[in-house]
Amino acid sequence: MAAVDEAKITVHGLGGHGAEPQETADPIVCGASIVMALQSIISRNIHPMDQTVITVGSFHSGSASNIIPERAEIVVGIRSFDPKVRDELERRIRLIAENQAVSYGMTATVDYHRSYDATINHKAETDFVRDLAVRFAGADKVVDLERPFMGSEDFAYMLKDRPGTYFFLGSSVTGTEKSLHHPGYNFNDDLLPIGAAFWTELAEAYLTRP
Repeated sequence: MAAVDEAKITVHGLGGHGAEPQETADPIVCGASIVMALQSIISRNIHPMDQTVITVGSFHSGSASNIIPERAEIVVGIRSFDPKVRDELERRIRLIAENQAVSYGMTATVDYHRSYDATINHKAETDFVRDLAVRFAGADKVVDLERPFMGSEDFAYMLKDRPGTYFFLGSSVTGTEKSLHHPGYNFNDDLLPIGAAFWTELAEAYLTRP
């Protein structure tokens, strides 16, 4: 799974009356330009084979149609796998936000927070769990991910210190069920005894392995 970061961009403008925009520095217009420019990072600055995501999940500014506000706040979610790509994403986001603001006669500050690192499984432990899962549930019940998953997980830090593997236990692999963050998500309680039994099998198999 991917590393996840968050950037909070604050555009500092000059508020005033909407009827006299020439007397202001509109942070909404500048912020909108930043949002659009951020979309160019993946398509023009990152290698096409490097999986990355930039999501503007929040844009807050203003309170009325006839008031130009003093500031705009943009919250951006960033996901990547390669540490060098992660560095480049931060560098480009800072450059775009700060220099787009300058081009509009304003300033922008970027509060960049690095969160979870990428979750990278170890091969031997992954093979061990996969083989056990096939024996436990049958090959038709074990699904390999077709590609790295862009979600994030703090288990990444466990895997940095100890060899291991992160796997999913669930029923959403077919794509027909609602995903975890969907408002209609409903956990399948029938999975509980299956999951508990598999974890028991896993512990016993690990402790008695040759």
